[in-house]
Amino acid sequence: MIRARLIDVTRLASRAGLFATGVDRVELAYVQALAADGNAPAFGLCRTALGFVLLDRMGLLALAHSVTTRDFPAPDLLSRLNRRLSHAARLGQSFARRHAIARARRGRLKRLLRRLPHGFTYYNVGHSNLTAPVCRAIRAQPSARIAVMIHDTIPLDFPEMQRAGSVAQFSAKLVVAQKYADRLICTSDACAFDVTRHMGGKGPMPPIITAHLGIHLPTPVPEDIPPGIMPLRPYFVSLGTIEPRKNHAMLLDIWEDWGPGAPELLICGTRGWRNAEVFVRLDEGVPHVTEVSGLSDGAIASLLQRSQGLLFPSVAEGFGLPPLEAASLGVPVVCADLPACRELLGNWAVYVGGQDRYLWQNEIKRLLQATSTDCRDPLRPPDWPAHFRTVFANS
Repeated sequence: MIRARLIDVTRLASRAGLFATGVDRVELAYVQALAADGNAPAFGLCRTALGFVLLDRMGLLALAHSVTTRDFPAPDLLSRLNRRLSHAARLGQSFARRHAIARARRGRLKRLLRRLPHGFTYYNVGHSNLTAPVCRAIRAQPSARIAVMIHDTIPLDFPEMQRAGSVAQFSAKLVVAQKYADRLICTSDACAFDVTRHMGGKGPMPPIITAHLGIHLPTPVPEDIPPGIMPLRPYFVSLGTIEPRKNHAMLLDIWEDWGPGAPELLICGTRGWRNAEVFVRLDEGVPHVTEVSGLSDGAIASLLQRSQGLLFPSVAEGFGLPPLEAASLGVPVVCADLPACRELLGNWAVYVGGQDRYLWQNEIKRLLQATSTDCRDPLRPPDWPAHFRTVFANS
């Protein structure tokens, strides 16, 4: 008998209408997979300001459609009256209530979960609702299991690069996962090693399974590129949130020192946190560097395909999605020498120490001289069906 599956969609609901980040896309992939599998009962759990709501398969399908199209109905009166909610959360929580098959106030989650078939598995991949009370309520259900995805341990390894308060929050969620989960899902063997390093010696550990995330390659859409963004000269792309861990500062140093003949550099990503000096440099302007955000997946794919390569000097990664996407499009990649990137890219990428400006500039200059005859076949990326075969077989 196939177990029923319950996916937590609290994170997606809190970010309704926004551009999906990496973790958002993972949660969306789970929603789509569970809703599409007619062999197993599928449900969604969402925490709102008023309590919890339960979605059925049709509700999950509706949520997946709205997240994909970024088209959500106007918020209901309850959300409009709650001034503490962001606009995105108002949209998402209203949507969840509108499609709910059942609701419960806080403290009544156990009763709400009794509506589910016995022996369901609860999946939490976004961590927005990963708390001890929620896990205890699930544990109280007959034969229920808990599977938690850990994307990386970067907040604990590089606390100086995190948002204020995020390190303590992540540490608390890791404690909950270690105490209550029946399975931990890691996105790479490198991530599993780090999780074991942090959990070891702190009590029993749940079994860990490694399941590489799937890659949805977007179709390049050149017409989505805003006017004035496409460089007229050879260019490189840097892709990812502009935060300290992504090491944009080193790329800016290289471009500032380059002088005449420098290629163009497109920095594609939204501004993050604790990166004031980089933001000032971008605002003041660095020769041949352009910052752009809010691009569609199709526009980014088009920019990557026409570029000399992707530059990815990140300090740490649990998976490393941008270089994998670029390689899957056949785009050359110069990548920081990180275990997760080597695990996923193998010999496809060129690896350079994250702070070695001299070697980075040499590799950039080498790619600048490359011709179309130097192109390689695209890397075959991991896919979602393989991911879910691994996850569902073990949880």
